[in-house]
Amino acid sequence: QVQLVESGGGLVQPGGSLRLSCAASGRIFSINDMGWYRQAPGKERDLVATITSDGRTNYLDSVKGRFTISRDNAKNAVYLQMNSLKPEDTAVYFCKAKIRRDYGDYVPYWGQGTQVTVSS
Repeated sequence: QVQLVESGGGLVQPGGSLRLSCAASGRIFSINDMGWYRQAPGKERDLVATITSDGRTNYLDSVKGRFTISRDNAKNAVYLQMNSLKPEDTAVYFCKAKIRRDYGDYVPYWGQGTQVTVSS
């Protein structure tokens, strides 16, 4: 069994900051890429940021310079530091990780999502 648990979402004013955390637990053999996605009402799910096992990152253009993704391999965790938040960042944020269990291929797992609301 594998699960991803997110935390850190909430309500913040424009210009504020939030730090999202996601930890994987269960019978994990190894973790490859990890990332954050978001989905606003009526919109498709968008990639926000990804990070490879060796630390290479990729960001959605609209969050570059404001968001920073990082990971702690020893803790099977990935983080998203969000600064200078805008109302357009309001969405449910999902953690994603490609995980290999004790056998088989890497399989994408998703967290339950955490709500981020940026509003004055």
